[in-house]
Amino acid sequence: MRHKIYPAARRRIIEIWHYTDKVWGEKQADKYVRGLYQAIERAAINKYLWRKVEHEDVKGIFFVRYEHHYVFFRELSKDVLGVVNVLHESMDIPSRLKEDFYEQKEKGRRL
Repeated sequence: MRHKIYPAARRRIIEIWHYTDKVWGEKQADKYVRGLYQAIERAAINKYLWRKVEHEDVKGIFFVRYEHHYVFFRELSKDVLGVVNVLHESMDIPSRLKEDFYEQKEKGRRL
């Protein structure tokens, strides 16, 4: 299964890299983001890792955890996983997901 990274997720991954670089250095930033992508690839080939988001406003969204982050995605087709966001464990995750969902809806896109 392949994966597609949506703009909100891409922005968050870049933010994660910059924060990690600032605090722990470039090597660690590269390693952490590589690990995030590996978690996405593992999720893309193993549905047993998926956990369903149980919230009425964001249906059809699943997640996997990678260290201190949650990777949120949906199955776009039988062969494609769409990564919609990557959020830190300390964030208000339901609010952030709803925010992104409504932002995409206003732009006429499906999250």
